[in-house]
Amino acid sequence: MEYISTTNAAEKWGVSLRQVQRLLAANRIPGAKRYGRLWMAPADAHKPGDPRKKNTLSQKPLLADLTRIIAATTLPMPRANPDAILETITEERLRLQYRGELAYLRGDFTATKHCFHQTEGDSAARLRASSVAIAAAISLGDYPFYQEVETFLTEFVSTKESDEITAIAELNLSTAYVSAGALNMVPAWLKDGDFSALITQARPDAAYKRAKYFQFLGQPESMLAISQTALELCKTKSEISFHCIYFRVLCAIACCTLRRFEEANCWLREALNIALPLGFITPFAESATAFGGLLESCLKQEYPQYYEIVTKQWECTFTNWLTFHNRFTKDNITLILSLRDYQIAQLAARGVPYKKIADQFQMSVGTLKNKMQVIYEMLFIYEKHRRKELIKYIL
Repeated sequence: MEYISTTNAAEKWGVSLRQVQRLLAANRIPGAKRYGRLWMAPADAHKPGDPRKKNTLSQKPLLADLTRIIAATTLPMPRANPDAILETITEERLRLQYRGELAYLRGDFTATKHCFHQTEGDSAARLRASSVAIAAAISLGDYPFYQEVETFLTEFVSTKESDEITAIAELNLSTAYVSAGALNMVPAWLKDGDFSALITQARPDAAYKRAKYFQFLGQPESMLAISQTALELCKTKSEISFHCIYFRVLCAIACCTLRRFEEANCWLREALNIALPLGFITPFAESATAFGGLLESCLKQEYPQYYEIVTKQWECTFTNWLTFHNRFTKDNITLILSLRDYQIAQLAARGVPYKKIADQFQMSVGTLKNKMQVIYEMLFIYEKHRRKELIKYIL
């Protein structure tokens, strides 16, 4: 029988040398031999499983398990090398979350999707991974994948296993709603800012999605206030997190909307300086249109090597996002529009004159035109021939 050293065993199994020594001291590696102070392990030995994990998923309450996973996967990453956090984690289900998020930030949405699929059978890990999985589905334009994640989450919403789990499921579903502008589908507690049902570690994500909600409502002041407050809570000097980049991007977008361009430029450059040296291009590619040319200008001046990379991903992501949005809107239009607005949109799509529609709903033609403008904006119809696009959605 061939033997290997403890150092070789640690490298082979992807664990620390100390962990191998503990396994040997506990006689948990069959066939291992000791020569004085030195241990040798069989070359064909496999890393022993953790006995504490036996039947963990079936025995441990889901909420306790989910809380532990969220707490363990919201730790900030080393700023100079965020991938180094993977070396400090031995539990695969936790590594999958970080790998999925890092892949997403670098624009590898297929890898994020793969990480989500690897959580099959592990409800807690899948709940944790579902938010970034939905974001990947949108960026890929992969509606079937979105439906897969949505079906998984809506089961927890409908069964109402606990207030906390329901809130997490609703929060993750809101990734699609705030991205597609389906504001009527955002849960009331998120609109109101009542995060009491959420565990502490999930609240930065809720703050981010509430800021996005205000972005689509056209309230940049509220969007900026939330983003700045949340950013102060997650700021660190030597570490970074998923949200510390995104909150800076939101601050920049809000300042652009408010025409406070110097502030917008500062926020955007901060985000670029943190993210681009690490290859994190997605936060900018998915928000390029909201900057009104500021992003392109900053990239050309500060990071010309990333200009084409970010632009190409934006073109691809934007096309996929439109495809996803159109399909999502068609499937959920009665949830996006109120019943009254939906009835008005149906009549307009059928070519009924505005005067007749206005009379039927007891409003002036001017009020109806304003109402139709709101309906078009909620459905993201900005084309010149808007009624033709409305017909595609309604009829």
